[in-house]
Amino acid sequence: MPRSGTDTARDVRPVVRSSAAPAPRRARAALAREPGALTLGVPLPRAFYARGARVVAHALLGCVLVHDDAHAGRSAGIIVETEAYGGSDDPASHAWHGETPRNRVMFGPPGHAYVYFTYGMHHCFNVVCGPAGRAMAVLVRALEPLAGTAVMARRRGTADPARWTRGPGMLTQALGLDRRHDGADLTAGALWLARRPAGRPRPPISSGARVGIRRAVERPWRYWLTGSPFVSGRSVQEAGAVRSARTRA
Repeated sequence: MPRSGTDTARDVRPVVRSSAAPAPRRARAALAREPGALTLGVPLPRAFYARGARVVAHALLGCVLVHDDAHAGRSAGIIVETEAYGGSDDPASHAWHGETPRNRVMFGPPGHAYVYFTYGMHHCFNVVCGPAGRAMAVLVRALEPLAGTAVMARRRGTADPARWTRGPGMLTQALGLDRRHDGADLTAGALWLARRPAGRPRPPISSGARVGIRRAVERPWRYWLTGSPFVSGRSVQEAGAVRSARTRA
């Protein structure tokens, strides 16, 4: 996760050009194919989060992030891109130097939201995971819009779905998330996560270097659904090696 507002966000991997349709066009096509309201079930249990960051980062792909706002109603999206952060074992983590008032929620228990403000303009949403005290977290980098698209368009100030949730700062604005949601219990309440909607198979998963960090850049701890038009950046879903859904904490 980017360490401060002064860091320059960069992707250390070369950009691989894709012959697929441009992301904005494919994003609109994907939404056009989206069926009506889906049954989302119940919040993921705390045991889901009580695993290593890389395991949870993989498992979250295809799940649904939901915000039931008391005023704006429900907005939700399918998670298509994540990054794992290993706490005290990871120089790129906010917890690398230990516990502070800012990162305290990272130290557990798992299944809570860690929301921080960065670059003086963006909020980033993370899922706390792993055993309590280990300060592991998964950054949710991008979503495929699923519900509340009119609200997302209004919050983002654009009718283009490719500009709603294709990045960590975009998706928090689209869902109305900010520092008030830091520490929210994701197993109960208005902010929660559900399993992958029934009937939606999960595409292959790609992995590569994390974005916007200066340390531990060699670790391929960023994961995304291969070919999704909602993955952040230009053609980044085509970069890196395609890996299996299996991973170790």
